[in-house]
Amino acid sequence: MAASSSPSHAAPAHAPPARAAHSGGWRSLPQRPWWPWLTRGVAITFFLGVAWLIFRQARTVDWPAVLQALRDLPASALAVAGVLALASHCVYGTFDLVARHCCGHRLKRGTTLGIAMTSYAFTLNLGSLIGGVGVRYRLYARKGVEVGTIGQVVGMSVLTNWVGYLLLAAVLPWLWTPPALAGWSAPPWQWRLGGAVLGCLPVAYAVLCTLRAGRALTLRGHAFPLPSWRVALWQIAASAGNWMLMGAALWTTLQAQVSYPAALATVLVGAVAGLVLRVPAGLGVLEAVGVALLTSHALGQDKVLAALLAYRALYYFVPLVLASLAFGVAELRWRRSEAADAEN
Repeated sequence: MAASSSPSHAAPAHAPPARAAHSGGWRSLPQRPWWPWLTRGVAITFFLGVAWLIFRQARTVDWPAVLQALRDLPASALAVAGVLALASHCVYGTFDLVARHCCGHRLKRGTTLGIAMTSYAFTLNLGSLIGGVGVRYRLYARKGVEVGTIGQVVGMSVLTNWVGYLLLAAVLPWLWTPPALAGWSAPPWQWRLGGAVLGCLPVAYAVLCTLRAGRALTLRGHAFPLPSWRVALWQIAASAGNWMLMGAALWTTLQAQVSYPAALATVLVGAVAGLVLRVPAGLGVLEAVGVALLTSHALGQDKVLAALLAYRALYYFVPLVLASLAFGVAELRWRRSEAADAEN
């Protein structure tokens, strides 16, 4: 039959050469088989390099002096820092209230706040994949929130967290100049110019929310909810306030022996460094950043490290213990409820 003719007649007369599929210049690099190995190799090399630097620095530390400096920290300073850390965690919890307003789920405000604070503690200590995504998804799903809505909540919370960060990154170079590191420094105008570029992003976000007037933004078929300009300004203010509370908690453990902008800069730089390196809880990274930025003739390395360790305990570890207890209780209650429903 004519329909069973040779496959060669079915091929296009002007088929492109096979190598054309690999054309496209640098845009086709991620499609090459060796690309994943290259990116992993670069990431591992960078991680090992930083880990070696941290290890070398740790060997030079007088740890008995650090322990003594920890013992010398006044209880009043630790108590104030603990209150500031609690306030920061509460402010972060309100980020999910903004997402609740934008995404429209009907969970109670107290429940939403509790889920956000619980997931935040896990995020700080175990990474965003476990805390910001895994724990949030599980707790929201237990309450009947749809998967798509949970994704919107996570995205809105992440957005809220960083818009305030960018605003502070724009303001900070006008208040503080970093010390020379490894013999390298930059003039203040370069820091301020870089900060101004970063500061344009939260401004652009507020303008976008104003132009959209609460209407969702659609990209490639996916709808991203946007708040009104008033809520956008509140997002920026709440986020900046949260980062400032973090800086204030560290500044308190340092007993105001450095300027507040220097303590805030340590928190901001340490957060990005830990994010880039993907070290759980930024272990060692925040301490390395703090020692580099805060150590001076007036404030020794031992006292800086003692303050940083106290801050880590109050802001990272204590909330993780409380969040683990809250998560365990929630799981236990859910399993009991599920077992009771199965019996009925």
